[in-house]
Amino acid sequence: LRRLEKVRKDFVANVSHELRTPLTSIKGYVEALLDGAKDDPEEAARFLGIILKQSDRLNLILEDLLQLSQIESGQVLFKRDPVRLSTVVDRTLSLIKPLADKKGHTITVSLSPDLPPVRGDEERLGQVLTNLVDNAVKYTPANGSIHIAGQVTDSAGREEVELTVTDTGLGIPDADRPRVFERFYRVDKARSRELGGTGLGLAIVKHIVEGHGGRVWVEGNEPIGSRFVVRLPTASSKSHQV
Repeated sequence: LRRLEKVRKDFVANVSHELRTPLTSIKGYVEALLDGAKDDPEEAARFLGIILKQSDRLNLILEDLLQLSQIESGQVLFKRDPVRLSTVVDRTLSLIKPLADKKGHTITVSLSPDLPPVRGDEERLGQVLTNLVDNAVKYTPANGSIHIAGQVTDSAGREEVELTVTDTGLGIPDADRPRVFERFYRVDKARSRELGGTGLGLAIVKHIVEGHGGRVWVEGNEPIGSRFVVRLPTASSKSHQV
């Protein structure tokens, strides 16, 4: 009970902190406009642009919080359809490729031709991959490489599909790796906010993957970068949990 109370208090403190930052910014720029900046069209337009950006950030945080709350409380029921990961990868790339092209990144894909389908919710699994690839794009300096791979693996006699997203980005220190899936945990808080992260994306990924009876973790990539690993039971596996 003490541990749960601490988790609850930490969560409330983190939410308060995350919401306070954009709210303080919005309040400051509104006050500046009222104090006279509104009379300078160029300055007013710049301030309003910042207010809009911070309002969008607030909205993103609240949307992610609501989604995480629904998944954790069991309100989200995952579908149990056979899903081909090649379809999920194609859909993700169509969304992310323009962002990657903008930074000069090269995205390569290597999916085993005999990759069996997994049983689950195609939209939610798409959300998992989109989040991982989007993070790879954001945290990899310009002209980097991102590789998506899929293969069949065997874990304790259970056939699984392993999906990996590997980048040549900033990397995650060893000490931080076990914690990156915690709500609001960030390796570099200032950079994460600057890039638009809410600190909830990987927590959502973890819940979706575990809701499909799978596992997710992160490893270091040699010589630089990160490698996120998702393992999901195949559609024919008897021990899946959805």
